[in-house]
Amino acid sequence: MQSRRSPNLQLILASVPFGLAYIWIGVQHFTNTAWFEPIVPEVLGNPSIWVLLTGVIEVLIGAGLLLHRARTYAAMTSVFFLLAVYWANLNMWINDIPLNGRTYSSGWHFARLIAQVAMLGLSLFIWKAGRRSQEVL
Repeated sequence: MQSRRSPNLQLILASVPFGLAYIWIGVQHFTNTAWFEPIVPEVLGNPSIWVLLTGVIEVLIGAGLLLHRARTYAAMTSVFFLLAVYWANLNMWINDIPLNGRTYSSGWHFARLIAQVAMLGLSLFIWKAGRRSQEVL
């Protein structure tokens, strides 16, 4: 008889807080749109549309990370999403774009880059661990 393994504790401990953080940040895109708009690269056009679109994607990724059946797909989507949206963070760094009237040092931007890399690593961990937990015994 074949059965599926239940998700392991490490996978749950990684996925749930990460998923909740994604949802919280995604909601911020709707409740504080103006905060995110300045870092959207001008070449993309109307920043409000991009902020709202990324907010929807973040909420969906977060919800997916919370659901066992969607977790591996959400984690891989997170990888591609984090790579794509770093463009806005890099735009903020290169062009010294202020948020709430404040610009940030290169050290702060570098720390943000490290955080982005860590989130990429976490997404890959969740993806790999999720795939293992779905293997048929």
